[in-house]
Amino acid sequence: MYLYVELWKARPKWLELTAEQRGEYFEGVGSAIESLLEGGTELVGFALNDSDTPHRAGYRYIAVWKMADLDQVKALENSVESAGWHEYFKQENARGQIISPPDALEDMATL
Repeated sequence: MYLYVELWKARPKWLELTAEQRGEYFEGVGSAIESLLEGGTELVGFALNDSDTPHRAGYRYIAVWKMADLDQVKALENSVESAGWHEYFKQENARGQIISPPDALEDMATL
């Protein structure tokens, strides 16, 4: 099982679009998300990054996904690329197989 975390914020190119152009773009993105969900990808949730978060990452938006395997991870990544997402949004990602807290602590202890 994998976790995938996306952090993003708008680029100037996005801000230059009209509301109508943004809506048209999101129609395609919505279809892509629906396809991922139908394929078994779980959207844990979207969020706005709280402005008072300690050690806050400099991004406005957050999405967390849960996927069964690396194939589903690649499907998400390909979907984002195919949508031209990075033309409009600056994004950072983190992904990895889910591990237990003891396994994470053991890894940190053995660095």
